[in-house]
Amino acid sequence: MKLNSLYFSLLLLVSFFGYRAEASEKQVADSTVFVNPMMWADVPDPDVIRVGDDFYMVSTTMHLMPGAPVMKSKDLVNWEIVSYVFDKLTDGPKYDLLEGTAYGRGQWATSIRYHNGKFYLYFSPNDQPYRGYVYTTTDPAKGWTLEARTPHFHDASLFFDDDGKVYVFYGTGELRELKSDLSDVQPGGLQIKTFERDASENGLLEGSRVIKHDGKYYLLMISWPNGGKRRQVCYRADKIEGPYEKKVILESDFGGFPYVGQGTIVDDAKGNWYGVIFQDRGGVGRVLTLMPCRWIDGWPILGDENGRVPLTMKKPVQGCPEIPLVVSDAFDNSKLKLNWQWNHNPVDNAWSLTERPGFLRLKTSRVVDNLYLAPNTLTQRMEGPQCSGVVAMDLSHMKDGDVAGFAAFNGHSGLLSVSMEGSKKYLTMSTNVVDLRDQDKAVLGVDVEEKERVELDASVVYLRIDADFRPGKDIATFYYSTDNTNWKKIGADFKMIFDYRKLFMGTKFAIFNYATKALGGYVDVDSFDYKRTKNTAE
Repeated sequence: MKLNSLYFSLLLLVSFFGYRAEASEKQVADSTVFVNPMMWADVPDPDVIRVGDDFYMVSTTMHLMPGAPVMKSKDLVNWEIVSYVFDKLTDGPKYDLLEGTAYGRGQWATSIRYHNGKFYLYFSPNDQPYRGYVYTTTDPAKGWTLEARTPHFHDASLFFDDDGKVYVFYGTGELRELKSDLSDVQPGGLQIKTFERDASENGLLEGSRVIKHDGKYYLLMISWPNGGKRRQVCYRADKIEGPYEKKVILESDFGGFPYVGQGTIVDDAKGNWYGVIFQDRGGVGRVLTLMPCRWIDGWPILGDENGRVPLTMKKPVQGCPEIPLVVSDAFDNSKLKLNWQWNHNPVDNAWSLTERPGFLRLKTSRVVDNLYLAPNTLTQRMEGPQCSGVVAMDLSHMKDGDVAGFAAFNGHSGLLSVSMEGSKKYLTMSTNVVDLRDQDKAVLGVDVEEKERVELDASVVYLRIDADFRPGKDIATFYYSTDNTNWKKIGADFKMIFDYRKLFMGTKFAIFNYATKALGGYVDVDSFDYKRTKNTAE
């Protein structure tokens, strides 16, 4: 690159981030607007519906349990987790971290719909036995019932038509009619390819989301042409069987990242329309943006008047309280807060909130040699632009060979690990990179690099991870303390990475305890203290 061209590019970057900082600072004093990303955390593959004045959203959490979080909102900005669709998946031992793993598989790209007083939810894991799940409820806050298992439909979108017929759009424009009870496909029912790719669609084309508006059918999909830009496209037709025509409805970079794409559109009770579209943002995962959706010549065009994702925008509904996605926890209730998820199915008898009231007890339940095979690792999301988590842990009952601690957990992880070696305890900051077999996601090995190691004399330790997800950062730093006041940095800064070939998720805070020699040990977690730097000046 020529010097003057490089200089010009740098000026653009300085100008962009300066503008973002200025706009974000104004937002602090103006509670009527929000700053994108609307949810700066890993909330991928959103599907959003409105029922009355309430919005409901479901997103992907794959191998985390409980799974399929259902969130509720009044303003499309503040979202509360009201339930999970299931506690565990039990199609095979891989969900229990046996005979392989479910990393990057499990529940994803879930469709949520409301029809005749009932909520419907559909997803199909991209793994054996390739069978879909249909769950229903009359109130998401009261739990879900498994209604049926169907054939596998990739990235599917349920659709209830006005004539009572039920369809599923999936794959790359495939359409299949289902029985009215969703128990299976309709014998002799409609089964077609709704469109053929044009010359520009020579890459990724999936992520179906379907609505009907003013008598027309609209199929939204993520498109990523080979060598081109990721974008949102829409196919529309007057009849469900077609013919369908296509239009690009969003092609925008945002916040220093090259594209935004995949999601859905939804209207409010006043007839205004909005897009909820995710963006890949490196180590934090896939974050959510909220933007206007304008109907132009019968097409749902996303973005502001220039077709771009807005940095700031008026909240669709004013006066709603702020609802945090990631929360602190003193573990003083009989149930875990809904914000927590286990890595794979938990071993139920190896954790407790009641054996020592006010503490989360994590018992060793299986002898393993690395974190990626350890049962009962408890996680919450990390958030941008910056956040910090502190875990207070009583180590008094660890056994020889036990390993407990706190991690920035992903396919590439940064760990604070306390290991019991004979009668001594050592705290290590290390990096772990897992090697997974494509076929069954079995753990083939973990590349471990120890960065620093110290001996611990105290039986209670405080472990802290600070995360910086500002553009160009994705850095985690690690600290420890024996009094929660005086902190010592340990190890090296860690570059957090999103790798779809491994865990296919954003980096998570993770609390863990596992045995490498024999069972019988446990740790008591006193608290998880979380702080976030809000989306202000960057």
